[in-house]
Amino acid sequence: MIRIWGRASSSNAQKVFWCLAELGVDYERVDTGGKFGGLDAPQYLALNPNGRVPTLEDRGTGFVLWESNAIVRYLCARHGQGSLLPGTPERQAQADMWMEWQQTTLRSAILPLFRSFMRRGNGATDAAAIEAAREDTIALFGLIDRHLAQHAYMAGDAFSMGDIPLGVWAYRYTLLVPDGPDFPNLARWRRLLEERSAYREHVMLPPE
Repeated sequence: MIRIWGRASSSNAQKVFWCLAELGVDYERVDTGGKFGGLDAPQYLALNPNGRVPTLEDRGTGFVLWESNAIVRYLCARHGQGSLLPGTPERQAQADMWMEWQQTTLRSAILPLFRSFMRRGNGATDAAAIEAAREDTIALFGLIDRHLAQHAYMAGDAFSMGDIPLGVWAYRYTLLVPDGPDFPNLARWRRLLEERSAYREHVMLPPE
């Protein structure tokens, strides 16, 4: 049995829960982080010394893995042959590229907006920094929109693991930048994601 340590409202944990649902893999969730706490518990730090979520624990083999995109890749390699794992080295590399870009580029741009949104006026904010983050975020989603003008999904013509990390943040983008520019290809891709029950359950309407 796979055990996932994380909480449903975490963007990083949502990637894993969404992926597992797409693959039809059973798992146990241990609510951790946020209001649930537990990140500094010795039991958890023994699994994940980084002290963040999510963490995958395979109760059968003892295998433990942390870092959300690494977990998604592992699950797709183990359970997603012919579905979420692209079928050629080129498509797999393209999916990997967008997964890396989400962590190295998009996340750093959008995170200040997300933190400001979560505070909702409860605390000081740097208006100039927030506006700069907003402009950077719009520019990056514009890049995605231009890519999707040539591709149905992030790694080609089929839904794959490459759509999962960006799909989680694409939903948040509409909340954080409700008055942003019209990105028709991004909107079309979002509609395709919204047709997926796993996306609706784990990204659009996550329980606390």
